[in-house]
Amino acid sequence: MTDRKIVLGPNRYGKAEVRVVKVTRDTDRHEIEDLSVTSQLRGDFAAAHLSGDNAHVVPTDTQKNTIFAFARDGVGSPEAFLLRLADHFTASFDWVSGGRWQAESYAWQRIEAHGEPHDHAFVRSGRETRTALVVVDDGERHVLGGLEGLTVLKTTQSGFEGFPRDRYTTLQETGDRILATDVAARWRYVGADVDFNAVYDSVRGLLLEAFAERYSAALQATLFEMGTRVLEVHPEIAEIRFSMPNKHHFVVDLSGFGLDNPNEVFYAADRPYGLIEAAVTREGLAPAPLAWEGVDGFC
Repeated sequence: MTDRKIVLGPNRYGKAEVRVVKVTRDTDRHEIEDLSVTSQLRGDFAAAHLSGDNAHVVPTDTQKNTIFAFARDGVGSPEAFLLRLADHFTASFDWVSGGRWQAESYAWQRIEAHGEPHDHAFVRSGRETRTALVVVDDGERHVLGGLEGLTVLKTTQSGFEGFPRDRYTTLQETGDRILATDVAARWRYVGADVDFNAVYDSVRGLLLEAFAERYSAALQATLFEMGTRVLEVHPEIAEIRFSMPNKHHFVVDLSGFGLDNPNEVFYAADRPYGLIEAAVTREGLAPAPLAWEGVDGFC
């Protein structure tokens, strides 16, 4: 094997986690958009690696500045903002064949002052983090929406029964338990002609409804129901993938204190935890591996 030539493999580069806050001041009632944006380019960068020739290396500082400059005209949805960046870099530099642009979007809520939402004072929302990803390669373009840190819990209508047992199994079956998880989801759009903000709000609501409404025989069953609900309502979404930890809540034995515990006092364990990951897709759908390349924590 030592006689094989050493060659450069797949590569990309860019500026990571550019924190940009855009305040719109068109009226006395201000709007705020808060994102962390990463830009990475692919293309003909071999000379930079092999001979130190930087003629094709668009500086990562330039990528950062472009993000700020584009924010001057507004952000809109994070997906649309990333598409603008992708179109700019692939059209402006002949040797840039594609890239990967991703964002996290952080929500702010207006502070209530004397019963009214304040025009220019905000409090950071405790909600989930919205995510977006655009991947381009030689004209092939994919858009992923998503969220992470959507913490949900139901106090009943969940169980776990009928599982196999062996000499190492100590877990007892139950038909009534707490079910809790932190939902991380990514969904792939069929195209880019989408009202991304409206779809995001709808998907979030559908995920919460599906989690709440039906009896859960296992987190796997609930995950599939959540994904099914989204795909049934949104034909513009090709597939949705989940990564969901099972945030275990164990009933505390209070008998040593002469007390009963009718499923009311629990110990919330942060680790170890079950980790459930799955994709919910449409039958016969062609796979899109490029869209998911480098997306950690999902099947």
